[in-house]
Amino acid sequence: MSRRALRRLRGEQRGQERPGLGELGLQEYDREGEPPPASGKGPRGPPRAGISNRFELIPAEESEDEAVAGEKRPDPRLSEHGGSQEGSQDSSREGAVSQEMDGDVQREGQEAEQLDRTLATSNKPRKKKKKKKTKKNSAGETVEDNDLEDIDSLLERIEDPRLAPQSQGGIATDSRPLLYVEHRNLNPENELKRYFGARAVLGDQRPRQRQRQYIRSMWLTAPKNTWPRYSRTGITMQLLDTRRGVQHFTFEHHREYQQVQFKFLDAVESMDPNNIVLLLQMNPYHVDSLLQLSDVCRMQEDQEMARDLIERALYSLECAFHPVFSLTSGSCRLDYRRPENRAFFLALFKHLMFLEKRGCPRTALEFCKLILSLDPENDPLCVLLLIDFLSLRAREYTFLTRLFQEWESHRNLSQLPNFAFSVPLAYFFLSQQEERPELEQSQARERAARLIQLALIMFPSVLMPLLDHCSVQPDARVASHPFFGLNAQISQSPALNQLTSLYVGRTHALWKDPAVMAWLEPQVHEVLRMVEAQDTLVQEAEHKRKSRYQSAPRNIYRHIILSEMKEATAALPLEVTSQPVMGFDPLPPLDSIVSYTRPERTSHPSNESTLSLFFRSLLPNFNLQGDIRHDGDDEAGAAQDLNQGVNRLMAAMRDMLANIQFQEPPRDDNPEGDGDWD
Repeated sequence: MSRRALRRLRGEQRGQERPGLGELGLQEYDREGEPPPASGKGPRGPPRAGISNRFELIPAEESEDEAVAGEKRPDPRLSEHGGSQEGSQDSSREGAVSQEMDGDVQREGQEAEQLDRTLATSNKPRKKKKKKKTKKNSAGETVEDNDLEDIDSLLERIEDPRLAPQSQGGIATDSRPLLYVEHRNLNPENELKRYFGARAVLGDQRPRQRQRQYIRSMWLTAPKNTWPRYSRTGITMQLLDTRRGVQHFTFEHHREYQQVQFKFLDAVESMDPNNIVLLLQMNPYHVDSLLQLSDVCRMQEDQEMARDLIERALYSLECAFHPVFSLTSGSCRLDYRRPENRAFFLALFKHLMFLEKRGCPRTALEFCKLILSLDPENDPLCVLLLIDFLSLRAREYTFLTRLFQEWESHRNLSQLPNFAFSVPLAYFFLSQQEERPELEQSQARERAARLIQLALIMFPSVLMPLLDHCSVQPDARVASHPFFGLNAQISQSPALNQLTSLYVGRTHALWKDPAVMAWLEPQVHEVLRMVEAQDTLVQEAEHKRKSRYQSAPRNIYRHIILSEMKEATAALPLEVTSQPVMGFDPLPPLDSIVSYTRPERTSHPSNESTLSLFFRSLLPNFNLQGDIRHDGDDEAGAAQDLNQGVNRLMAAMRDMLANIQFQEPPRDDNPEGDGDWD
């Protein structure tokens, strides 16, 4: 606040002002903490000497404008006071100034603050003058107020859903990459908070956050205080190369981790889960042990422990990330052919399955996008068979339609039954959203009708099992027509039967909505009309079904095994069900890139006797025949081996008998005995 404004408010003359803080050697500040501008050289006279505040030097033009503004807009408060009152005020202020010059600077600051309040309430013409000056400069320069208004209008445009970018089909699209992953969507607590509120989700977990001192904060999982203390496990991640803006990484096992991996393989071959538990007690963050033991806990209906083991495996792998490895960019790749990378794929897949069962489909969808971004070309776990279901459950219809539009040209997603039926269902749900414009709703409705008709023509075997799972009885025309009858299911190939069974078993609950069934019924009758008219689309679809779907690739078998859908598992071929499937590496790729191999174990001779096998079952280190000699023609050497084997047998029997201990009967003088001992 300038000294000129204070002088006008008090009605003082130019030569009667009191010395300010600048003349006393101090700096003067207004209420907002900034030094007020003051006139150094006015239009009436030369500048005053002894100015210590540099902010007092203001242009003369500004002072003239203020003078003109003051003449046009007189202060009403000044008109109410008379000259006698002004004189008395001046005398009192001069006395106050004399006291302040003696050293009471604090009282001067209080009086200036009080005058600031008075000016803020009474000096309205000054505010209007600033607005007028802003309008004057708005034609030539960008004014600060206009900038703020532009920012506000820009924010309103961003927040307005009607102004979002539109695709060719009339559906709003996102400018970010398709497989962009958001960190906040990887936390299931954020989704549960939207459903139930933060207080219901967190509960008494907030005080426990302070106790977490030795656990690092991660994106994939939330570390728990009950977990063992983390130490380096011997897993690292290396950057292999960068091609066309895509970075290729791989996990690596150090020598100590390889030794633990060999012990884990021995524990798996023993078929005893307790051996894996013992291994985890020594190495609590061994990833493959955590994955295998999680499957054991899940089979024993201990879902909580199974989920906790998977989260611990993800935590161990995330601690080994490369500094430039990004979960959100969608440009980081991992090769599933390398055994070291498979654990990360499997841990993410099993984690998203637990999230979906927990009721967090949005978080599960984000993890599904993450898996797909790691290897979108090969898709080793075939998450494309799952991503449509999670999109519908999470009500991310726009993402599903965008994925179909962008990948249909080079991935032929319409040839998968799940996309053929889920995409029109997503368009139907979009057409039911009332907040969308009428034109956009009608376009989505038309596209949904066209796509569902193509899906029914291409995969007629889906309709009857889908209606059966939804407990819907079709009308007589549909039930008796051979196009949707039992013949359509029998005539399809086993590979196509696996895909249709997987889709129906997984997504039939989404079709139970009465509105969906009311929309599906006229589309089925339209397809029957096209079949009876012998439309060319029907003939082309039949030819495609016979020429394609001869055999399913290995990643589809791997997906069915991991999904554990009984409808699809029953349709697996014999060559898949006959071989052992391990939870830590189901159906490994045939072209694996092996970086290290397990050392060969000492094989026992196959011509062992029954007695030898019996003693070896009791004593695993016992070998009756000892080392095999290659010079079998030497009879003396064979006799010597036989004698050594007999001696080892006798020694093993002595050791076994020595280790047998019998329980002693209780003595009669034992007061705590159980009575007579028979």
